[in-house]
Amino acid sequence: MFDTTTAVDLARFQFAFTISAHIIFPAFTIGLASYLAVLEGLWLWTRDQRYMTVFEYWKIIFAVAFGMGVVSGVVMSYQFGTNWSVFSDKTGPILGPLMGYEVLSAFFLEAGFLGVMLFGLRRVGRKLHFFATVMVAVGTLLSAFWILSANSWMQTPAGFAVNAVGQYVPADWWAVIFNPSFPYRFVHMVLAAYLTTAFVVGGVGAWHLLRDPQDRPARLMFSMAMWMALIVAPLQVVAGDLHGLNTLEHQPAKIAAMEGHWDPRQQGAPLILFGLPDDAAEETRYRVEIPKLGSLILTHEWDGEVQGLKAWPRQERPRSAIVFWSFRIMVALGFAMVGIGLWSLLMRLRRRLYDAAWLHRCAVAMGPAGFGAVLAGWITTEVGRQPWTVYGLLSTAQSASPLEVPAVGTSLVAFILVYFAVFGSGTFYLLRLMGRSPQARLEEDLGPLRAAGITPAPAIEARRHHPAP
Repeated sequence: MFDTTTAVDLARFQFAFTISAHIIFPAFTIGLASYLAVLEGLWLWTRDQRYMTVFEYWKIIFAVAFGMGVVSGVVMSYQFGTNWSVFSDKTGPILGPLMGYEVLSAFFLEAGFLGVMLFGLRRVGRKLHFFATVMVAVGTLLSAFWILSANSWMQTPAGFAVNAVGQYVPADWWAVIFNPSFPYRFVHMVLAAYLTTAFVVGGVGAWHLLRDPQDRPARLMFSMAMWMALIVAPLQVVAGDLHGLNTLEHQPAKIAAMEGHWDPRQQGAPLILFGLPDDAAEETRYRVEIPKLGSLILTHEWDGEVQGLKAWPRQERPRSAIVFWSFRIMVALGFAMVGIGLWSLLMRLRRRLYDAAWLHRCAVAMGPAGFGAVLAGWITTEVGRQPWTVYGLLSTAQSASPLEVPAVGTSLVAFILVYFAVFGSGTFYLLRLMGRSPQARLEEDLGPLRAAGITPAPAIEARRHHPAP
């Protein structure tokens, strides 16, 4: 293995593996933190115990996922120092402060209020507890803001100068933070996080509805998740299109790889639905395409000109096959989410949302879809940026530390073994938590109230005898 692979290849694979294991946790907790804030707000407004039951159900899952995300994220900074020391040195004056701002604002906000959210309801009162939950949600969004700003600067660098020792230093912090691709990528990622959470919550709710269609907290989970899918999935399609147009302007080689186009200049380019890109032969084989639709989507003109990968030297092209298929996986999952949202609306209008067994089965199957879409989109973004770490300025080969293959290979094997043991166990525990019955939790919550002679919220008792459609 080590005889045919370079240290840079292994370092890239190690970073890809660890960041893929990491990103699924923030993608889940960003959306879940906002969901918890909405649930507690609705509980305070309506006094409907179902909202607090669902809040308590997902609060523990959030805590476990948040902890796993923090632990897996620490490894990122470790690798910057070991495998990518040249990159760290040259970009440190810009990326270092951005990562520091993330810790000082977002992480401190999350960590400071997380304990209150998890354990403080009976100690600080309802309003202050709700404030803590909102602050945790704001902290997760701030974290996404700073991380996406740093990564977007690597995609579309702006507002920098080069000092005497070859480092990139900030010349205009506003231009650095709000670089050309940042607004599109930030919106795209936040919507992806909300969809990831919606389909996990919807899948769990659907699983319990298949076991007990009268499970009231599961009904609440499923209904709220399907509203989110119905609203946010089409917005994500629009945001993705705008992000694609921005990428065409600033990273046209990435778009050429995503679309599977090779001709240097092509008017009225087709939309290639499927095919097998061949980097060696410089063509996409066995193409299934729609004439001129590619130009219409990318340039909004039937005969718009689209560049292909042959417009760039071979050493400046991304790997087309990987980008081509990861992009299609992301898009396919996105449209499947739109379809689930529309299907749920149809069932809701027919008053069959909670007994549509096939919808529930599909929702369970789509539970991990958000994670798949996030990973596919991240692969598209990062592999499509190659061969650069800072697009057009610093190549991946120039960014690596002067390490030998066995050193990187040994750490890679260690990471794989530890990650599968630790995060595999954590994921198994999360699935066990999701397998608990929400209805049983609700009965536990209502039991002490009835024993004390306190009448639960009318909405609860009404749904107990007359389940909503």
